[in-house]
Amino acid sequence: MAEITDKERTELLYTKLKQVREEVGKVVIGQEYMLNRLLLGLFTNGHILLEGVPGLAKTLMVNTLAKVLHLDFNRIQFTPDLLPADLIGTMIYNQAKSDFEVKKGPIFANLILADEVNRSPAKVQAALLESMQERQVTIGETTFKLDSPFLVLATQNPVDQEGTYPLPEAQMDRFMMKVHVDYLDKESELEVMRRMSNMNFRYEPKRILDKGDIALIRNEINKVNMSESLEKYIIELVFASRRPKEYGLNDEAEYIQYGASTRASINLNLASKFIAFSNQRDYVLPEDVKSVAYDVLNHRIILNYEAEADGVTTRQIIESILRKVTIGKV
Repeated sequence: MAEITDKERTELLYTKLKQVREEVGKVVIGQEYMLNRLLLGLFTNGHILLEGVPGLAKTLMVNTLAKVLHLDFNRIQFTPDLLPADLIGTMIYNQAKSDFEVKKGPIFANLILADEVNRSPAKVQAALLESMQERQVTIGETTFKLDSPFLVLATQNPVDQEGTYPLPEAQMDRFMMKVHVDYLDKESELEVMRRMSNMNFRYEPKRILDKGDIALIRNEINKVNMSESLEKYIIELVFASRRPKEYGLNDEAEYIQYGASTRASINLNLASKFIAFSNQRDYVLPEDVKSVAYDVLNHRIILNYEAEADGVTTRQIIESILRKVTIGKV
């Protein structure tokens, strides 16, 4: 059998990525934006924080995506009494062998849904975030590498904040994106109601990709070109959040307590390359950067109490930055 060319391989990956979206859409209706952001995180090795009220198919989405991509999936419900050992595992005593052995926790999977991550105390959140950053877990004296790909999708309920432990800003920064999951439109919700009220509805999604395909797509995204002017544009966007007065954002400067970190620059670069690839281009456009700016920056720009008092939102600040900062010529 003849070897396929690089162009043919790329075209095949484009087709498979389209098929992934179509297959997930047969199970989850009307959440294309959330799906695209989850795929972005998976193929650029970045974790995603989902914020939305319960009942918006977040668990169903991740579970279905895991089946379509042939990946291991675990859902962990975070509660106030959860311990780090419940997450990563622990040493247990085996009476038959008269020795201790490792019992691995649910963190050992490819896709992890950390449901209501702000329900657990800081030590559990820290154990999760260490796994996210290092992609390894230490149990007793043994360190275990987590399987690749490894993606954490954490959820927060923005409505019910009683008895929660909000993630500190420094820990939030470890998430590539914070994605707001909104309600469905009327037509989509009507379709969901009809489908889910049929108790005989069953659909087992087909496997479209595997780990090898995911590695190939990551390699293709890595090849996407970004001009020097766009690279500098990303840096200007991030610096405008740190030094707004230098960019003529005098009103916005009164509301910004902390600007975006260096991770923002890295993730804007990676995310915009995925957008270019998913649009079947091997080069990034300014629109690609702008399309991911809000989700990458919204949890990294920290506003002060004056902003809350005046009803100023992070989205408004980011929109002002995008309007004010222009792309220079190199």
